[in-house]
Amino acid sequence: MKKFKFQLETLLKVTRRKKDEAEMQFAEVTRRLEDQRNQLQNLLQELQEGQAEYANKTSEGKTITVDAIMIYTNFFNWKREQIEEQQKLILRTTQERQQKLKKLMELITYVKSIEQLKEKRLREYNAELIAEEQKFLDEIGLQLSIRK
Repeated sequence: MKKFKFQLETLLKVTRRKKDEAEMQFAEVTRRLEDQRNQLQNLLQELQEGQAEYANKTSEGKTITVDAIMIYTNFFNWKREQIEEQQKLILRTTQERQQKLKKLMELITYVKSIEQLKEKRLREYNAELIAEEQKFLDEIGLQLSIRK
């Protein structure tokens, strides 16, 4: 009997490769999202430090100039804008991550279904091999019994 050959082996290989690529893309987006969250934390910390510095200068009882107030106000507004932009970026990246995860899950399901089909075909092939071998052994047994 001929050797087992799965007809969809090429499709399985291509799909596995696509799944691997999707895993790499998902990991890259996840890493990027983590970096963006860290950057947001840094921005929040910078804003908090600036506010603490401003509070120290105003609570010491010293007079603070209008120029200093304007500088701090501009700084706080600039930091808030940066934080807002970073939050928007995180939201977009989170949505992209969800899309990559969905695609990855679809590919994993597809690969599993093809692998299950391959296993089923292999079991069928092995059953045919066993049946053919049994038939051959029965013929040998029949010939031996006829000769006696």
